[in-house]
Amino acid sequence: MPIVQTRHYKTPFYYFGNAHLQTIMPSFFRKIEGVSYHRERIDTPDGDFLDLDWAVIKSEEEKEQINPNKKLLIVSHGLEGDSGRHYVKGLIKVMNREGWDGLGWNCRSCSGELNRLPRFYHHGDTPDLDLVVNHAVKVHGYQTVVLAGFSLGGSMTLKYFGERGENILPQIKKGIAFSVPCDLAACSDELAKPSKLFYTRRFLNKLHKKIRKKAEIMPDKISAELIKQIRIFRDFDNIYSSKLHGFEDAADYYRKVSSLFFLEGIRRPVLLINTLNDPFLTPSCFPKEIAEDHQYLHLEMPAQGGHVGFQIEGQQESYAEMRAKEWFKEF
Repeated sequence: MPIVQTRHYKTPFYYFGNAHLQTIMPSFFRKIEGVSYHRERIDTPDGDFLDLDWAVIKSEEEKEQINPNKKLLIVSHGLEGDSGRHYVKGLIKVMNREGWDGLGWNCRSCSGELNRLPRFYHHGDTPDLDLVVNHAVKVHGYQTVVLAGFSLGGSMTLKYFGERGENILPQIKKGIAFSVPCDLAACSDELAKPSKLFYTRRFLNKLHKKIRKKAEIMPDKISAELIKQIRIFRDFDNIYSSKLHGFEDAADYYRKVSSLFFLEGIRRPVLLINTLNDPFLTPSCFPKEIAEDHQYLHLEMPAQGGHVGFQIEGQQESYAEMRAKEWFKEF
């Protein structure tokens, strides 16, 4: 398909065209009201759990039930995010207004309660996403399902579509992904640059806290001593991400889970929106050559928006929410 041309999209004037402000300000200051979640916990096959937060449109008579005839949006959050992040709730709020039920699921350790196993979650954790999707379809009976993901959640979403190809569940109709680090090795190196270390330290501080908590609970399985050796993401992925999730090292992890290597297999319409000024991304995260010859992958590259920012001047809805609403409108 041809590259999707971005329509008029203007960021708020006070961002001064600054990608860092466009990224940071919504993360710290954007608040979403009016989304009421009902939490459901499901068990994983390996003895862990996932917490699912439902925002379901229902009448008084349906208050205790999920209507399988309704349409469902499943949203996957970013690194060290959760279902309460502004971009998850903002998208669910908008799609609720459009008649869709919403499900924001929390990756292991991200729901406010530490998960049971030494492992956490990662960019390629599609088995957990698949468990959530199957639960929505087979337990709750949804027949029209669309998937959305932001950053790490976008990585999972693209990989999920790509690795399943024609075998993806027929109930899954479309997908959309925002601010996706399609090439993890390149993005890891990008965030190791001095000008980007602010982001790296913020994420690593959160991850280190979880490592320390787990080391206290299960000292025979995980050690916090190695944290002192970590300065950048590649260090963390070499020491923890890879070892905890069955990879040899960071390079092996990046090679096997980067969504870039799964795009060719996508067999449902998927829209990837990465902004050209995203401080996390590299040129390899804009797969123009793949999209130009792909029947199902659509690529949009707005000039502005930062990383999971997408705020529009004078608008309550973000550009991500506006585009998702348009992308899923036909159902």
